[in-house]
Amino acid sequence: MKRILTIGALSLSLLATSACNNYLDIQPVGKVIPQTADDFRALLTTAYINFSAHKSYLALRTDELLLDENSEDVPYLRDIYLWNDANPDANTTPMPWVQVYKTIFYANSVIADAESKAGKNETVNQIRGEAHLMRAYCHFELLNMYAKPYNKATAATDKGVPISTSIDIEQKYVSAPIEKVYNQIFADVAAAKKLLNKATFDAGYNYRFTTRSLAAFEARIYLYRGEWDKALTAAEACLQLNSALEDLNDAASKSPSHYQSKESIQAMENTMNSIVTRTSFVSPHLIGIYSAGNDLRLAKYFANNGNGTYSSAKGNGPEFKVTFRNAELYLIKAEAAARTSKDAVAKEALLALEVKRLTPAYFTTQKQLIDGLSGENLVKEVLKERERELALEGHRWYDLRRTEQIEIKHQALGKDATLIKNDPRYTIRVPKEVLVNNPDL
Repeated sequence: MKRILTIGALSLSLLATSACNNYLDIQPVGKVIPQTADDFRALLTTAYINFSAHKSYLALRTDELLLDENSEDVPYLRDIYLWNDANPDANTTPMPWVQVYKTIFYANSVIADAESKAGKNETVNQIRGEAHLMRAYCHFELLNMYAKPYNKATAATDKGVPISTSIDIEQKYVSAPIEKVYNQIFADVAAAKKLLNKATFDAGYNYRFTTRSLAAFEARIYLYRGEWDKALTAAEACLQLNSALEDLNDAASKSPSHYQSKESIQAMENTMNSIVTRTSFVSPHLIGIYSAGNDLRLAKYFANNGNGTYSSAKGNGPEFKVTFRNAELYLIKAEAAARTSKDAVAKEALLALEVKRLTPAYFTTQKQLIDGLSGENLVKEVLKERERELALEGHRWYDLRRTEQIEIKHQALGKDATLIKNDPRYTIRVPKEVLVNNPDL
């Protein structure tokens, strides 16, 4: 049983009863010890399949959604919506912790054993490289939920999250400083660079990590850390591999977040799951930031319910899985350039995106507006465009954390709640059930 991971509430019984434990490093009757490349591919596929759908719950914490109080699922989401992390109702869906570390467990298993058991070749290298990126991405997501936003001056001492890189029943998991967690993330990214050999996978298999998604991930990491020059370099490197965008002026265009979209880089995450989609409306604030009749995303991204409300058109099926896509890279390029006084580069990237999203007449108007911006005003416009373009894909909560941390007001079932500016609740508490098992967290 040495290969069973114990962390937080992740216990032996949880793994033993999981429907996805056919590839654990134990061999009860009817189970399989992974030995071949196909076995390790199947083990990693388990990690992909079980990746948490937490971006939906993060959207509830933002100004993007309103809770539908008439939905029967309200009890599961109300306290997430009201930022009541301290004492949530027992019915509340917990924010992910166990599930993310369980995904790391599968990645650790591949990293530890794939080469020694299945040999060293391009196929195994690709699988191991994906596992390193999966582990890095999971630690990155955990940091951005459960640790304070990155601050270079204090990151060496700010409390982060536990680092999990081995399967050791004796290991005591304690939170590491934020910078130390990032060091592990960078180490995994560096390892993946040496191993990955696939730039793309065919649609349907493009949930997997590739050299392109590695470049996109690097750009996002540097953006969140405020390392603007590195973010710009990484974004440009990724766009050099493929810079295609869906043109919404073409009636045959796909939604940009569709897994078959020409701008899809990696389609792993279900960013708007069905329970959140059917239990919420799109907020008037979000609808209001699009120019009706001029911004083609309004009709593409949202469904008009005909009663003055809108619902997400992005989260009604698995075809809208998205982790990285080219539009985000244009926006990272634009923001990083704007924040380093490279206004011409920022405008070029911003307009390259907007020409594909706006009617020609409105684009002309927007171009005149953007051409006249500079400095902080240009940065603000880029952030507004991030809000429009990446709506309901899990970016808004993280963007608010790393920028303004604005005040937001929510109301549900007679309860009013306010997330004040710079509220400590912009950092989510470790779930109660995890603390019961590991009070040191």
